[in-house]
Amino acid sequence: MAHIIAVANQKGGVGKTTTTINLASYLARNHNQRVLVVDLDPQANTTSGLGLDKITVTPTIYDVIINQIPAASAIKPTAYPRLSVLPANPNLAAAELELGAANEREFRLKRAFEPLHSDFDLILIDCPPSLGLLTINGLVAADFVLIPVQSEFYALEGLGLLLDTIKRIRQALNPTLRLLGVVITMHNPRTTLSAQVQAQLEHHFPDTLLRVQIPRNIRLAEAPSHGQPINHYDRLSRGAQAYKKLAKEILNRVKKHQ
Repeated sequence: MAHIIAVANQKGGVGKTTTTINLASYLARNHNQRVLVVDLDPQANTTSGLGLDKITVTPTIYDVIINQIPAASAIKPTAYPRLSVLPANPNLAAAELELGAANEREFRLKRAFEPLHSDFDLILIDCPPSLGLLTINGLVAADFVLIPVQSEFYALEGLGLLLDTIKRIRQALNPTLRLLGVVITMHNPRTTLSAQVQAQLEHHFPDTLLRVQIPRNIRLAEAPSHGQPINHYDRLSRGAQAYKKLAKEILNRVKKHQ
């Protein structure tokens, strides 16, 4: 059975897409995991970051959720062994409205994944920067939530709302959903602010804050424009080394819950 991880934070610009792409790539390449990345964000940056054209790609996750085509028919291979993607395009922006009147609208993604469990070891969902129906679909379908938090002044802003949403989804829709971890992104340990943010997160998430921090790194920022994960674009960069360690830490946490 595939383990499903939703990468979520309703705050934009915190590194959800970067984390999803690079975790997936390291899990596939270094740990021999069969990984599916699901792009649930209408910006479709995960799709382009893995080398697909987000304007022309079809069918997409929109067709899976709204038109209920089989998910397997929309999955695309990438240039990297054991790494596949269920892509998005800008049409996904309409899905929130169209789902509003749909029957069992929160379970569309969960049901779409059911035939895929034997095909993959891990499914990573890149959720949009909101707590709308797309993110709710991602959380209902997931076993775990991974929360990237940017190392900045407003790091904890909105986290309470996300945690409350996770609690409500556990109570009403997905009782087995678990918080896998909180990961600090865009971190600069030499600044006082980053140290303060880390101390705050250690206080609020003593058991779930991941040991690895993702540094602010220009090579991480460049890689998506080349349609490549960081371990293919520059595997010796500080960002690449951080995601390599994070992938191992994430896999160990998942295995503890088996």
